Amino acid sequence: MKKFPNYSFLSLILLLLSASTSDAARQVIRILHVNDFHGFAEPYKPFGSDDMLGGISYLSSEVERLRGEMPSILLAAGDMIQGNNWANLFQGASVIELMNRMRFDAMVLGNHEFDFGSDVLKKRIAEAGFPVLGANVAGLDLIRPYIIKEVDGVKIAVIGVVTEDVPVSTHPRNVAGLRFIPPADAVEQNLKALREKADIIVVLSHIGHASDRELARKVSGLDVIIGGHSHTKVLTPVMIGDTAVVQAWEHAKALGVIDLTIDDRKITGIGGRLMDILPVSGKRDPVIDVIVDKYAARVDAVLDETIGEALADLDGEHVRSRETNLGNFFADIIRKTAGADAAIIGGGSIRTSIKKGVIKVKHVYSVSPFNNYIVAVRLTGRQILEALGHGVSAMEEGAGRFPQVSGLSLDLSPSAPPENRVSNVKIGGRPLDPEREYVVATDDFLAAGGDGYKVFGDAVRSSGDYSVVGGMMKGDRLVYSNSGKWVRDVIVDYIKDKKLISPEIEGRISITSGR
Repeated sequence: MKKFPNYSFLSLILLLLSASTSDAARQVIRILHVNDFHGFAEPYKPFGSDDMLGGISYLSSEVERLRGEMPSILLAAGDMIQGNNWANLFQGASVIELMNRMRFDAMVLGNHEFDFGSDVLKKRIAEAGFPVLGANVAGLDLIRPYIIKEVDGVKIAVIGVVTEDVPVSTHPRNVAGLRFIPPADAVEQNLKALREKADIIVVLSHIGHASDRELARKVSGLDVIIGGHSHTKVLTPVMIGDTAVVQAWEHAKALGVIDLTIDDRKITGIGGRLMDILPVSGKRDPVIDVIVDKYAARVDAVLDETIGEALADLDGEHVRSRETNLGNFFADIIRKTAGADAAIIGGGSIRTSIKKGVIKVKHVYSVSPFNNYIVAVRLTGRQILEALGHGVSAMEEGAGRFPQVSGLSLDLSPSAPPENRVSNVKIGGRPLDPEREYVVATDDFLAAGGDGYKVFGDAVRSSGDYSVVGGMMKGDRLVYSNSGKWVRDVIVDYIKDKKLISPEIEGRISITSGR
């Protein structure tokens, strides 16, 4: 028989009362989170997989089930309204309607929230039935630096920050008049006041997983950092000191779950996991289905035309780290259209893959969702080498500036220092001449200096009589500039003409050992 220690009767009563009070004060609060949805409302088969993943209806059903188990909040860590045709054709309005119905509690801006321009973004924020956060963004009406949400008597502060690289990850015109301060500075500025007002401090971040971990090291007193931007699949919370750092992959293919055990308004335990969203075993949310189907029907009415056939899978999955057949295909069309010697495009401009088989307009629009047009610029060989060096300088981070090329070849040493990774560059099969001028095709995003391609931006702006008239770049270093047709529509026309598409990997980017 279990025996109690030799307490006095009064002491025993006080001990039992204390234990009872402690149990009563203990509670568990759940945070559900998603990031980098990019409008992928319907399930799909990722490149290299035969399994259907994702589907916002299935994710919503899981959200409702998990909400029913304990007090919960639902957060979005950015890049929600732009990406897939389901979002792009409606400039994100479809996503906001969806999020309102799912009762999101807050969302932080991602860099791609700016892609439709500030006027459209303001409309989407005004339509949102939840706060949109951006503590490090100055000059944008309607956003808030943070919220304090009371859940089961516990006050949770949520601070939102977005990458300060937004001005180079979207077209410069989309962020005119806005200023982005370092995320850590914005968190620090708000933290002191929030510690006095809230029990728990959460950072809702769109700066990437590596930067989230650095933020946790740099700023003390943060309980949870919920991240986005890098599309990282963090299976369980990464603890940096006392801060839990999480991220929930991408495209509604996973739902992040964090359970906070709280005693007397202080966190005493953190548990977390990712739930894969699998249509084969999941349940649908009929309310969300209505919204998804409504917009999908409108997309199909516009974009369901069959234009050709892919004779192999076209890889848009690995465009940020190596040559791919889809990257070659796009770069070739851009170079040929502009009549250029070579083409350099950012891998990040290619957003998904195309499966072997029938190609429809909507498939191309999913791959190339941005409103960009083709530009060709005169660059010296030295400038081309600088551009390529910049393009591969952050390949280990999966940066969108990784180059997909046409008309040129190069050796790439990933383990070498960034400034020494590119060598043996050839154009038209001949060694690059540093002093010679070549015509290089790209898109207007890179030509304006987007993704940090300073060499393009400087060359364009140094043009005599440089100007932007009616959205079209002009200047004597610009050989080609056609703002009247988006890149995706040029691709559609090309496929319509050729019918059968079978691009290959040709060794344009040869991976070598470091030096």
